[in-house]
Amino acid sequence: MKKKTKKYFNLNKKSVAGVVTAVIMIALVIAAAIIVWVVVTNLVSKQLEEAESCFMIFGKITINNRYTCYDFSLNEFHFSINMGDVDIDEVLVSISAEGTTKSFKISKTNTTIENLVNYPDGSEGIKLPDKNAGATYIYNMTGGGFSVKPDAFKIAPIVSGKQCDVSDSISDIDNCLSLA
Repeated sequence: MKKKTKKYFNLNKKSVAGVVTAVIMIALVIAAAIIVWVVVTNLVSKQLEEAESCFMIFGKITINNRYTCYDFSLNEFHFSINMGDVDIDEVLVSISAEGTTKSFKISKTNTTIENLVNYPDGSEGIKLPDKNAGATYIYNMTGGGFSVKPDAFKIAPIVSGKQCDVSDSISDIDNCLSLA
């Protein structure tokens, strides 16, 4: 008597290879999607952090027009910066005249900046005003290489080492005598 063997599995080798290939392809697509997701998330979150730091100070660092003027007799540019309730590292100041721009940074600590003094005492220890305060400075235009009044004046805050966009600017600068 012959024993009958039951075939439990009658698998086609080609169809098994197709299933294995499909599973591998799905795993590769999922792995690629995860890698792309991680890279994009890191890039976007870094950009958002940088933008957020500048966004929070928008409109809080301004030029005080009342104390910003040009003294023709002394060839001096007087400018005043108002600081709101913000914490920044520095302010980049740009003075333009005759197609030339001079820029310098005013920080939280006392520093000496060429051709710049504090108003009204003329001291050379230059620093940013405290929170919710203002400070006025005098820039010697002759020492800076200018012989005419400035065409434009701009300030741009620097937060965590990143320069933000210009927060305030003036292009029509008054004569100091007309403000008195």
